[in-house]
Amino acid sequence: MLGDDEDVFDSVTWETPAHPTYTSEPPSTGPGFRQSTADSSEGPHDPKWEGYLITSVKDPVKELAETKDAYVSYLVSANTNLPIFSTPTPSARRRFQDFVFLRENLVRDFPACVVPALPGKHRLEYITGDRFSPEFMERRRQDLHRFLQRLARHPTLQRSTLVRAFFESTEWHVHMHQHIAHPPGPEPTQGIIDNISDTLLNAFSKVRKPDERFLSMREGVDKFEEGLVVSERLWGRVRSRTSDGNPESSEDLTADYHDLAVAVQGLGFLESGITDPLNQFSNTLLEFSALLRHNTQTTTDPFLMHLHSLLTYSHANRAVLKLRDQKQLDFEELSDYLSGVTVERDRLAAIISGHAGSSGLGLGAYLKDRVDAIRGADDDRSRVEKMRKLDIKIKELQDAVVTAHETSDAFSDETLREQTIFQYAKEAEMKEMLGNLADGQIEFYKAAMEEWERIIPIIQRIRVDV
Repeated sequence: MLGDDEDVFDSVTWETPAHPTYTSEPPSTGPGFRQSTADSSEGPHDPKWEGYLITSVKDPVKELAETKDAYVSYLVSANTNLPIFSTPTPSARRRFQDFVFLRENLVRDFPACVVPALPGKHRLEYITGDRFSPEFMERRRQDLHRFLQRLARHPTLQRSTLVRAFFESTEWHVHMHQHIAHPPGPEPTQGIIDNISDTLLNAFSKVRKPDERFLSMREGVDKFEEGLVVSERLWGRVRSRTSDGNPESSEDLTADYHDLAVAVQGLGFLESGITDPLNQFSNTLLEFSALLRHNTQTTTDPFLMHLHSLLTYSHANRAVLKLRDQKQLDFEELSDYLSGVTVERDRLAAIISGHAGSSGLGLGAYLKDRVDAIRGADDDRSRVEKMRKLDIKIKELQDAVVTAHETSDAFSDETLREQTIFQYAKEAEMKEMLGNLADGQIEFYKAAMEEWERIIPIIQRIRVDV
């Protein structure tokens, strides 16, 4: 549990107006909406936007309603000035499987980018048959809307040809097949790293020379996710105690106010002189109970959904940091493998030259030489042939090490840019999420104050003769 004096969201600034506002008019500043990339003050790891992309998901419609192949389609639309789009206002209807295809291929095509997650499909609604209910379709629409918003904030993903086709293509299924058959970029080739034993590249290995920059980033991600988890738990408890929807629950405050209203109304029938004031008080309690329920549905539930969605988005960011560590680990393991092969080659060279004893190769080399002698592999001809193969292997490994080192460095640079992009997106979402929460709470308390201020004078005028 975090300390009371610790701010789990201290990385979120509140002074800058840089977060995007999704309106019909394109904003001129903010992440995902920058108009120029020629800012000389930008560093090598600063992201560069080429324009804006404002997206929306709306109008869920049940297609093929009377068949077993029924599904829900959504109207996806955008407003953009990106040159890759052929129209500034593209739109199309897409189903959930199209969103899945879009995400899976973006993850494959842009492994260094933080591609947001989609809402899970394995939910109770798919078992009970309620996935076509208006409530479920609206929740999914909101999740898909947020997914596209996150893509639109990303300066690389917003300009991808797949995203363009997702919004514009009238032959989306044809485009999907073409993208699978001819993916952008070079086809992955099997290199020497793929031929190394799995015991060498251990998935549980740790980077031996960690970069302090990425260690601090990982600590920041840990702290941010811990804050989200704590907030989700606390607000989940608030939600269950306010309006959990279970009439038998003893912690449903909405139901308690409703029961109190019924009791007060019954009391009014027993006291003939104050029946009307008590009935008004009962109506106020009913109204307050309805306000609590409305606040839960319009403010608390969307806040909890956004919290959980932001947590999954952070998990995607963590996966990119983990992949960067794996790139560095590949380089370190390849370097060690090259070192071992080089030592073996030097040992054979020392034996052939007759200086095995003075080569300083140690007891291990001597024992290996004795084992080779027992196996009958101690003649110079076999050693020369083995050295020739080792020289070829060393050359391959040297090329692989250089490639792995370049890949690791390039991935690290891209990860630094990616973290800046994620910070922009995180700040924008936190401001939007907490702003909506504050607005909802303010609206609730204003309405509640009006109700209580209206009934308090009426209650104060009640006089009961003893």
